[in-house]
Amino acid sequence: MSDADDLLAMYRQMAVIRRTEKAAYDLFLAGLVKGTTHLATGHEAVAVGASAALRADDYVFATYRGHHHAIARGAPPEACIAELMQKSTGLCKGKGGSMHLTYAAGGMLGSYAIVGAHLPMAVGAAWSAKQRGTGQVAVAFFGDGATNIGAFHEALNLAAVWRLPVVFVCENNLYMEYTPIGAVTAADHPAADRAPAYRLPADIVDGNDAVLVREAVDKAAQRARAGDGPTVVEAETYRHYGHSRTDPAKYRPADEVELWMKHDPIDVARARLEALGVPADRIRQLDEQVAAEIAAAVDAAKAAPAADVAEAFTDMWADGGAQWRR
Repeated sequence: MSDADDLLAMYRQMAVIRRTEKAAYDLFLAGLVKGTTHLATGHEAVAVGASAALRADDYVFATYRGHHHAIARGAPPEACIAELMQKSTGLCKGKGGSMHLTYAAGGMLGSYAIVGAHLPMAVGAAWSAKQRGTGQVAVAFFGDGATNIGAFHEALNLAAVWRLPVVFVCENNLYMEYTPIGAVTAADHPAADRAPAYRLPADIVDGNDAVLVREAVDKAAQRARAGDGPTVVEAETYRHYGHSRTDPAKYRPADEVELWMKHDPIDVARARLEALGVPADRIRQLDEQVAAEIAAAVDAAKAAPAADVAEAFTDMWADGGAQWRR
């Protein structure tokens, strides 16, 4: 594939993610998505750029903003939307919802609601790959707030000691829930600045440029596969919405929001495509195709049957009883 074809594929994937999250937003407001949603609109280039650098059998672990990572690893948008709507056709048959999307077929081994909890799990997956000699890499995506959690430091330390094939990707969107990360953290770059303490290399990258993210993760993945251990990648990005649906994000300065909105990852990719000579009409047609695809996915999810209550007791490690203790 040419550079233009590669970038068009990434652009399309980012457009699908953007439209899917907008659908989730609208469905929530219509009362068709229960609970809450944590959108990562504005982060598309991180998940898509990183996935473009990975093998099909690599592992990915995400936070409760996992819509992007599931789709980037091949999860069908219709199944993701149906999952949010608690439908039987959902990615997890309606059991996971927005905060627990999982797509094992694509190596996306879950979205985790406990901040930082999945970092040691990624280390475990990397250890398994090393023991089996498969050449697989585990990638843990996490927010800037997780860098102040003990699990972050424990995961980096053990991964470094055992030289495991894991890549730690921090999606630094400047806010840990409602608090500016800089207001409570001594390090200027909360993930990258701490990597040297564990003798790990770190890369700080524009997280709104999918090409630069792909290059950084590709370099880190190659290093991991060569047996040289983990890397920390800090991708600087910005979410377009508040922390969750209950958060209007009024605490963010207007000039800061305006600055980042002008650096939208979709626009960055579109500019790169135009620079490569891709006609504007071709990009517009692709956008229209994606819009139609997601509209059809929403209609199909709405028409799907509700999740079967009996499914709540399937795919479990235990039945809730005490038999396993004996």
